[in-house]
Amino acid sequence: MSLQSFFNPKSVAIVGASRQKGKVGYEILTNMIAGGYEGKIFPVNRKADSIEGLTCYRDLASIGETPELVIIIVPAKFVSGLMEECAKAGVRSVIIITAGFKEVGAEGKRLEEEVARIARRTGIRFIGPNCLGLIAPSHKLNASFGGDLPTPGTIGYISQSGALLAAILDLANANGIGFSNLVSIGNKADIDELDIIQAFGSQEETRVIAGYLESITDGNAFVHEAEQISYKKPILLMKSGGTEAGAKAASSHTGSLAGGEVAYESAFKRAGVIRCNSIEQQFDFAQAFANQPLPKGPSVAVITNAGGPGIMAADAIEGEGLTFAKMSEDTTKKLAENLPPAANIHNPIDVLGDALADRYECALDVVLDDPNVDSAIVLLTPQAMTQAKETAEAVVRIAKKKTKPVLACFLGAKKVEAGLDVLRQGNVPQYDSPESAVVTLKAMVDHVRWRNRPKRVVRLFSVNRRKAESIVERHLRQGLLEIGEAEAKEIIEAYGFATPKGSIATTADQAANIAHQLGYPVVLKIWSPDILHKSDVGGVKVGLKTEQEVKDAFDLMMYRIPKKLPEAHILGVLVQEMVRTSGKEVILGMHRDPHFGPLMMFGMGGIMVEVLKDVSFYLAPLTAEEAKQMLVNTKTYHILKGVRGQEGVDLEAIAEGLQRLSQLVTEFPEIKEMDINPYVVGAPGTTAIAVDARITVEKK
Repeated sequence: MSLQSFFNPKSVAIVGASRQKGKVGYEILTNMIAGGYEGKIFPVNRKADSIEGLTCYRDLASIGETPELVIIIVPAKFVSGLMEECAKAGVRSVIIITAGFKEVGAEGKRLEEEVARIARRTGIRFIGPNCLGLIAPSHKLNASFGGDLPTPGTIGYISQSGALLAAILDLANANGIGFSNLVSIGNKADIDELDIIQAFGSQEETRVIAGYLESITDGNAFVHEAEQISYKKPILLMKSGGTEAGAKAASSHTGSLAGGEVAYESAFKRAGVIRCNSIEQQFDFAQAFANQPLPKGPSVAVITNAGGPGIMAADAIEGEGLTFAKMSEDTTKKLAENLPPAANIHNPIDVLGDALADRYECALDVVLDDPNVDSAIVLLTPQAMTQAKETAEAVVRIAKKKTKPVLACFLGAKKVEAGLDVLRQGNVPQYDSPESAVVTLKAMVDHVRWRNRPKRVVRLFSVNRRKAESIVERHLRQGLLEIGEAEAKEIIEAYGFATPKGSIATTADQAANIAHQLGYPVVLKIWSPDILHKSDVGGVKVGLKTEQEVKDAFDLMMYRIPKKLPEAHILGVLVQEMVRTSGKEVILGMHRDPHFGPLMMFGMGGIMVEVLKDVSFYLAPLTAEEAKQMLVNTKTYHILKGVRGQEGVDLEAIAEGLQRLSQLVTEFPEIKEMDINPYVVGAPGTTAIAVDARITVEKK
């Protein structure tokens, strides 16, 4: 069902309309009238004949026609009955403003579930409950109690917090920021964030989608749909409410590092969603995306009338990884011909403190014609002869003629106020600092890079899926949720990983015999489903070179560990060849997030992974490019590449390992967490070895 009837209804019934000022039912009704809504308004109030000159109705049935949208503002216990009335009247779109549902406890949750059941049964779509309402400025609809109708614009806004939306609305009205639509989704018992984002994605009047979320209902659907929409329109979100509680209960290194916020960051990265750190930053980004063309590249030109702000901008450009545009000879020649001899004609272009509007206009016009320039920032400080208003008019005039983004930063207050008004009306974004302007350009450049990325192609490797399946199914059948190292290695071997040779010993003599067959040196590891971190209990001995060393190590483990962990079920000791490959230790891992699915991890391996926490995450399934980017996103990458004359390791082997692991965990949703640690990688051309592996499973 289309949600258009929420944004442009021909008639609206307000059930719970009130005559008393200060009541929500009164504020919504008067906001509808004050906003100039041109459709029919039907106040529903059993105790009133009229409110604000509008005829009141006892109930929906007495209206005599079906309202296209119904707004409910009555106590929570009456809402389910009203939903039944809506169904009988043929209503299909409802906004439930009323609070007192799941946000207040068990009884409220029961009431909310009852309302949702009625809606599903009768085909009604509803926003809320416990929400501020909806505002559609272009249709003069203010179906909220959030404040005055804002200016029509091209930003669609969604908020899970009604109070925050009211604050954003007030801030936007004070700064002249326009919106296409604003929606408070409240408890999102029916219509959720994805429904609204999809609606915004299909609206011609919405160019930018922005919002505030505390949670996402369906992570997989969100990632898939948001990714499609991001190619057409930028999505700018603030996200709060993340929790690290799940990480505390994790058994793997990956799980302990993959908290809720990590999953959201990875999901947003995959979907092309631009995460904003504050309301101010969100507005900074939204105004640029809504009103300026996208930059074709990272090259920035700066025009200023003072050295200090120019240097601040230059530092920010370098710090954000953008490029300081190098002017062509033709550009510098034209600038030299039109600017005073003392002016700096190289980036940043300093038009000097006595610059009038015409000097700014000339410089900006010339600079934007340079093919080496992708965007421009115009800085102005108010000096004695500065023409703030006229300069702003010149900037707007040039910006409208060009196809490159222009951002302004007029520093000051009263002396630049007239200029700020001109910039605002001319749709040239204005920033309080050079750094804010640069950060905004960086967001735009990153968005363009994301949109231009290669098409995602996930490679499928030839594997022995049946082998892995038999091990996983056996463990689940027996209620064993931890797969021991030996069988975990069998699983990853089935997916193309090389592992050290080894066998399980139950006696010291057997351990010595296995070691003799493998060849010295060897490694001994305690084998128990109840011991996850073997080294913590003395359950790992490396570099054993003789039969006696093997026997002594075996006996010592079997003597000491049962005393430390008397409840642990010890099955024996794994005797394993010691990896001789000289290389670097890394970790490949996965944690299955409850919202977004398998979350892949890469980082420095061995025992240092949780100490250094130099890791990166990405949602599975991985493409080759995404696997390589996971490496690049860590400090470990510079070591792996080779530094100060040291030979680098086989980066392609690591990327392939991540892809193989991604395929494994995608094909087996029963795998909850897993680590391959350490994964020893040598020089290009050598075989990478999965020295240790750990897998946790759960029933689906």
